[in-house]
Amino acid sequence: MEPVRPDDLRISDAERADVAAGLQRAHDAGQLDLREFDQRVQAVWASRTRGDLARVTADLPALPPAPGPPQFFRDDSAGLAMKVLTIVWLSLSLVNLVVWGILEFTVGPVHPWFLYVALPPGAVLGLLYAIGIGRPGPGRS
Repeated sequence: MEPVRPDDLRISDAERADVAAGLQRAHDAGQLDLREFDQRVQAVWASRTRGDLARVTADLPALPPAPGPPQFFRDDSAGLAMKVLTIVWLSLSLVNLVVWGILEFTVGPVHPWFLYVALPPGAVLGLLYAIGIGRPGPGRS
């Protein structure tokens, strides 16, 4: 029995969905008009083999890549510092909130002292982030 050529291999719905998403990005980038996009998406979902998929996108330049997950901190030392400081601040704030909550339910009304631990450093971190320390710049997601 002869091996199956790569173009004759069957495709899955996940592969069809990936190509359809790429066509959507091509449409968003202005490489396809709405009518072409609709026809090609219909052809993608009717495709059975990798060759069929390749024919749908053959005349397009490389399809734009899928966007990655959102990036909240840069990949440098400032971003790492902000990430670590934010994790430490969140951890300490959560521990203090839990301790305050336990006291509130066991002892009775207690002054919300956990706010003194959470708000000032949180405001400083927010200010640092707002002025751009560790934050990805425009064009980075």
